[in-house]
Amino acid sequence: MIAREGLNQSEVGKKLGIPKGTIGNWLSKFESEDVATVPGALSVKELLAENSKLRKELAEAKKKEKILKKATAYFGKESSPSIWL
Repeated sequence: MIAREGLNQSEVGKKLGIPKGTIGNWLSKFESEDVATVPGALSVKELLAENSKLRKELAEAKKKEKILKKATAYFGKESSPSIWL
């Protein structure tokens, strides 16, 4: 709920009826987990790092796409057949 919904520990504790400290302990354990639960799987830290990297790459790709769309529109107008007449 913290990662998916952006709630803080107090909000999650209230929703679940669990003390905030317990949520904090679970969160600490989750974030510090170094061992993958399934052989060959990535650890939580590795998954978080990969997720962060992919988010940055996606943001960069969206910027490039936006620039390319604008360039295509600009050059499409410039080379339209009405210019040649």
